Amino acid sequence: METKTVVTALAALAQDSRLAVFRALVQAGPAGLAAGKISELTGIPPSSLSFHLKELSHADMVSSQQVGRFVIYTANFTTMNALLGFLTENCCGGNPCSPVCPPACTTEKEST
Repeated sequence: METKTVVTALAALAQDSRLAVFRALVQAGPAGLAAGKISELTGIPPSSLSFHLKELSHADMVSSQQVGRFVIYTANFTTMNALLGFLTENCCGGNPCSPVCPPACTTEKEST
């Protein structure tokens, strides 16, 4: 993943409302959610929600699809996984990571 893409994705997520929207879409899974349901779950007014969805879409963190008369938004799991991979690429000093880092990942302060 390119550094510029990472910065754009992190900037999109670095705002309370957008982070809440993205988390709701991750929880919804591949089925996604209609904008009205996102607004209901997050408490974000529809007028503000469209702005936040546009920012997340611009960062390729969400995608949308017209289904009948609704627009369904889904988290872009490919981008999310690439972002997580980028952030953890050199985790644990280059050793393979597990769900819980081995003791080699402790800071010097913790190991003394």
